[in-house]
Amino acid sequence: MLSKKYLLVFLWLFSVLLRAQPEVQLATQFTEGTHVDEYLVSEKYDGIRAIWTGEALLTRQGNPINAPSWFTEKLPNVWLDGELWSKHNDFEFVMSTVRKNNPVDDEWRKIHYMIFDAPDKEKAMTFEARFTRYTRIVNALKLPHVIPIKQFTVANNQMLQNVLDEYVQQGAEGLILHRKLARFESGRTDNLLKLKPHMDADAKVIEILNGSGKYDGMMGSMLVEMPSGIRFKIGSGFTDAERASPPQPGEFVIYKYHGFTERGVPRFASFLRLRNQGY
Repeated sequence: MLSKKYLLVFLWLFSVLLRAQPEVQLATQFTEGTHVDEYLVSEKYDGIRAIWTGEALLTRQGNPINAPSWFTEKLPNVWLDGELWSKHNDFEFVMSTVRKNNPVDDEWRKIHYMIFDAPDKEKAMTFEARFTRYTRIVNALKLPHVIPIKQFTVANNQMLQNVLDEYVQQGAEGLILHRKLARFESGRTDNLLKLKPHMDADAKVIEILNGSGKYDGMMGSMLVEMPSGIRFKIGSGFTDAERASPPQPGEFVIYKYHGFTERGVPRFASFLRLRNQGY
């Protein structure tokens, strides 16, 4: 017979497998050939993705978010998609606040739920119609911590670049483009595009490499692997604290880069942050 320890592990793994991940749309990278007049544009908020199912607040992987009761008790019985966000350049605070099993009320008072979608049950509405829908729903709540994200149009790529520059100067992470006539489509889709002053991606940590000089005895760089199997080193973007206690092999990191070399290696790759798979 299985011991109590192994039985508990089995039951936990079984519950994870049974947990249904919520349907979410995932963005692809903006490309220059995009017809921007076909899209609505909004600010990209650097927070934690949060799905309100009408009954529970979940991460996009389906993990529960333990928000205070006052944060969710007046949310409507409809599906909402949005970002938990506090202010520009404050991701670490948001992550620390949201991932706690026991929510700290004073911290959550600084969190806003920025709503950018409200899919209908039949998935028949275009995003242009859903924008009107979520704005109406959220405004009717009159909750200061729940905010509908503004959408707007631009005429061409040059105007889009100007808008991106303005938003980034104000501290924004970038812009999101959502095709006006697109119906809801779960998974990664070119109906939803992200535009940043740089590109970013995930990579798996393979090996931590020792530094030299000032960083002798600390991490100098890390060898990482892309989903394609290509390996390369990341040696910049780290704080001294991160070099002293670096991500471990097997963990995933998010890095920024500026295009690719002929071999498909990201150019000027720089560490952004550790990727927490539960969020």
